[in-house]
Amino acid sequence: AQLLGARQVQQDAIATQFTLGAEPGLVVLADGMGGHTAGEIASKIAVTEVFSEICLKGDALVQAPETIPEALRNAALCANTCLRHYIELNPETAGMGSTLVATLHLAGRLYWVSVGDSVLFLLRDGTLSRLNADHSMAPQIDLLASKGQMSADEARRHPMRSCLASALTGQEVAQIDCPELPFALRPGDVVVIASDGLEYLPQPQIAEILGADPARTASDIARSLAQAIDALQDAEQDNATFAVVRVDAAAEPASLASAQDTSGDVYSRLRRMAGSLI
Repeated sequence: AQLLGARQVQQDAIATQFTLGAEPGLVVLADGMGGHTAGEIASKIAVTEVFSEICLKGDALVQAPETIPEALRNAALCANTCLRHYIELNPETAGMGSTLVATLHLAGRLYWVSVGDSVLFLLRDGTLSRLNADHSMAPQIDLLASKGQMSADEARRHPMRSCLASALTGQEVAQIDCPELPFALRPGDVVVIASDGLEYLPQPQIAEILGADPARTASDIARSLAQAIDALQDAEQDNATFAVVRVDAAAEPASLASAQDTSGDVYSRLRRMAGSLI
């Protein structure tokens, strides 16, 4: 799902390839930053490059899953290089960048690469947890609160909380989260890949929505999340983009909900878009 929130420009981008019965499943999401339009361009470049790089290697990755982490990491670095080239050709976009979270689902295993604060959530047995690293100042601020150096309310409202410690900007990437070993999925797991706009909802509410009914489809879950965000009526609501993956009884991704096209045409469209941007 993709919600504009209170922002005038949608700086999130997402692409998915999740055909039922075919593997691997792929979700690539980016949240752009920088200027009125530059953030939108940065996120599209990031999604285009990572999605196309992984799609090109799809069969090889299925045959040799041990190469998936390296392929995801290289795809992220390739996207960062493309951003640098774009900025060199368009100096007015200097300072733009993007977060990235890309997940690959294969044989009941979850692989990912992430840079920035876009989130990878897992609901398992009613408990919501974040799987990927948060490359923002929020973890450091929360640590100070846990040590009693500020209150929980001060930490939650801290003006530096959303500042990124790492992002794709065309410069050296400070931090990349890309585990060498995959995460084993279980029947009943719900995975959510999202931009930080989803986190305007409190985590207990997100957990409640994801676990409300084990029989619901991914589309039903995504619709409920979108309705909950709309119900906030938050005047500062950021753009919110997310994909929901529900794991079936065979411990394989059974369904995915996303506002983006999930057909094979996505690949051709993204390659055309890349040609127009780079």
